[in-house]
Amino acid sequence: MARISDRTSARPWTRPHDWAEVVLGAVLALSPIWFDTNTAATWTMVVLGALIVLDGLVSLAMPGAVYGEGVQIVLGALAFISPWVMGYTEFTGAAWTSWIVGGLTVIAGAAALPLATAAHRMAGQH
Repeated sequence: MARISDRTSARPWTRPHDWAEVVLGAVLALSPIWFDTNTAATWTMVVLGALIVLDGLVSLAMPGAVYGEGVQIVLGALAFISPWVMGYTEFTGAAWTSWIVGGLTVIAGAAALPLATAAHRMAGQH
């Protein structure tokens, strides 16, 4: 089994999980452009998408900040449940985008947690 290098996980702007978070957030934020939505769906998707992008950028810039992965998981879960909570399940494209992006964001956050923990430990050793 391959071991993730602590040196790679500690370098800013190099973690693919965090880049995936940035892309997923951008897709969520921009999706009201190409899908039919209502006001609640549009604002929910734009705000959650922007927050996901922002969290991804912070995680990329500060790879030792473990809290960013937790924030990512929470934001992904919020994106996943938002079609039901905000009442836009009838907008199929918008709802499916929220479900897929939310689920993938949670998965990426959970996968990045060991990397962030290793980077945090590495930063503490300097």
